[in-house]
Amino acid sequence: MCWSGPLSAEAAHSPRIVAVDARVDPAACRTMVEVRHGVDALDRALVALLAERQRYMEAAARIKPDRDAVHDDARIEDVVTKILAAAEAHHLSPEIAEPVWRTLIDRSIAHEFSVYDRTRR
Repeated sequence: MCWSGPLSAEAAHSPRIVAVDARVDPAACRTMVEVRHGVDALDRALVALLAERQRYMEAAARIKPDRDAVHDDARIEDVVTKILAAAEAHHLSPEIAEPVWRTLIDRSIAHEFSVYDRTRR
């Protein structure tokens, strides 16, 4: 994966395994160049995963029967609970995981509302 150019439209919208560029393990980093290279590699992979997640939100907007189904408090709490369990298993601080996912969920719901409204006109 590289920053040099966009994927084709077909490749950009197909579910696929997201590769992460080679990088030095964080515990083995000796320079800020190595640290930044690792962070950049992970950021590129995260962008690809978030783009796929967004496409699932677009599918939800297409599938949900009415606008009231877009925002679901029980589902939000279910997602956050699952994320916190996964975060603990991977040693990700809950002080990072929870606010990041709550923001992601909030923005995803806003996007889903936008797609829902745009496709129902």
